[in-house]
Amino acid sequence: MRTFKHLKEFIKKNIFSYILGIIILIAIDVFQLVMPKVLGELTDAATTKTLTSALLLKYIGIILAVALGIAVGRFGWRILITGTSRKMEYWLRNRFFGHLEKLSKNYFNNNKTGDLMAHATNDIQAVRMAFGPGVVMMVDSIVLTILVVIRMAQDINIKLTLMALIPLPIIAIMVGLMGKEIMKRYKNTQESFGNLSDKIQENISGIRVIKSFVQFKSQYKIFKGANDEYFDKYMHSAKLFIAIFPLVMLLSSVSFIIGLGYGGSLVIEGTLTIGELTSFLVYLGLLVWPMMAIGMVINHIQRGTASMERLNKILNTKPEIIDEDIDESIKDIEGEIEIKGLTFNYGNSENPALEDIDVKIKKGESLAIIGRTGSGKTTLINLLLRNYNVDDGQIIIDGNDINRIPLKVLRENIGYVPQENFLFSKTIRDNIALYNNAEEFENIEKAAEIAEIKNEILGLPEKYETMLGERGVNLSGGQKQRTSISRAIVKNPKILILDDCLSAVDTHTEEKILSGLKGVMKDRTSIIISHRISTIKDSDKIIVLDEGRIIQYGSHEELLKTRGLYREIFDKQQLEENLKNAE
Repeated sequence: MRTFKHLKEFIKKNIFSYILGIIILIAIDVFQLVMPKVLGELTDAATTKTLTSALLLKYIGIILAVALGIAVGRFGWRILITGTSRKMEYWLRNRFFGHLEKLSKNYFNNNKTGDLMAHATNDIQAVRMAFGPGVVMMVDSIVLTILVVIRMAQDINIKLTLMALIPLPIIAIMVGLMGKEIMKRYKNTQESFGNLSDKIQENISGIRVIKSFVQFKSQYKIFKGANDEYFDKYMHSAKLFIAIFPLVMLLSSVSFIIGLGYGGSLVIEGTLTIGELTSFLVYLGLLVWPMMAIGMVINHIQRGTASMERLNKILNTKPEIIDEDIDESIKDIEGEIEIKGLTFNYGNSENPALEDIDVKIKKGESLAIIGRTGSGKTTLINLLLRNYNVDDGQIIIDGNDINRIPLKVLRENIGYVPQENFLFSKTIRDNIALYNNAEEFENIEKAAEIAEIKNEILGLPEKYETMLGERGVNLSGGQKQRTSISRAIVKNPKILILDDCLSAVDTHTEEKILSGLKGVMKDRTSIIISHRISTIKDSDKIIVLDEGRIIQYGSHEELLKTRGLYREIFDKQQLEENLKNAE
């Protein structure tokens, strides 16, 4: 039960559905015992020539009533047990996805998308099968077997019953021995499926790169290898599972042969009537399903347990970034930022990504960050967003340590445009109004106008209602960036962060966007990361990062007066611009 502890809340709420469903299932098993007895009595009446029309109608009436009761009962337990297991699948998938959303950014850096997709589909479905068909077959196999054996021993012949049931312990032992191996093979199959899902997702997402570099054969070979591995492991698991059924049927046939042979001899001796033998064989037939169900129960339970253990590894993972020791009285942010002695190191790196960072930004000021690739610019932003914990040094916002500010309050008040723009498969309007789906259209249009994307949106067939493909594939790189900028503007945040988000637009469009952004940034704190001097030259303050340290700090004019990396970048970009104009 420890394996299924994450389902405790659901089971507690729905336990009565399971209990009622099991009661109905047991009632049906009791009803099924009526049929063999009626058939036996009918056979004896026919052989002794005591069968009358009235008696025949009585037996027919009993059979029809029992059949109707079984039909209604089966509908009832399917609704209660199978239906509840479907609700469990829905509930568990929601909980799983909700937990993924809470996990820190670093978790997704170390776990593959394909594996997570396999957990969200196959594993959750396997748990549902354990709590749906698994429960039904377990109750059915136990209860029906006990009831049938008792009835056979009491009503027919105890010695005949014991003789016919000799194969049953063999089935139980066989299935028990195979259970652990089924679980082991199923785990391997699921891991292989996760790897296959990851390869599919990766290749479909990167199909344009594959086409550009003509890597069809090599990628197909990699995919085929993953597919072959999954096929082999699935078949390795399936062979063991499939082997159970012929063995169960074989042993069931042995029981039937014993019952028919020994029972027939008892009829010849006069110990049993033909009707009693008929009832006995029908009872024995009822045991075939429980015997088969034993194998299926073991399979479903073992698979469900294996899948739940895989899910537990994720559900037991605690987010690195959580609200802990926070100040609940903080409901808003004004935007004053102070960074003191900040040093940060990624767990898998020997050298710090940031070291001894000190900077202060007053409310309404703009700070620009420039530096070589890998100098720590985006890392600093991730710490401001609390995608990673600040352990060494401090980030203070409005006089409060960032760790004391509730995550919801912090992130609601920050508008962030990342380097890698992600657009959803929704309309352009929905993508811009991502923070608030009920945003007034006037504000959406104004944000698009500031980001210099409005005219291009109006040129599309459905304008703002145009559906975007996966990751906004039907937009250019520059259009994606400007749509993302519109999204941040509409949010109307107290702190606006632009992380190299104008790299895909030309300098003319960049100037127009920056001109429009001046009005937006006027009353809010702004942080701009860029490789272009033209993007950041009008910022109140500029810091130059190199190997995680601030090596220069000042305004554009101040930094140009001193020899250093900033002047070096400026001269290089000026030369490139002059050469371009000369052409």
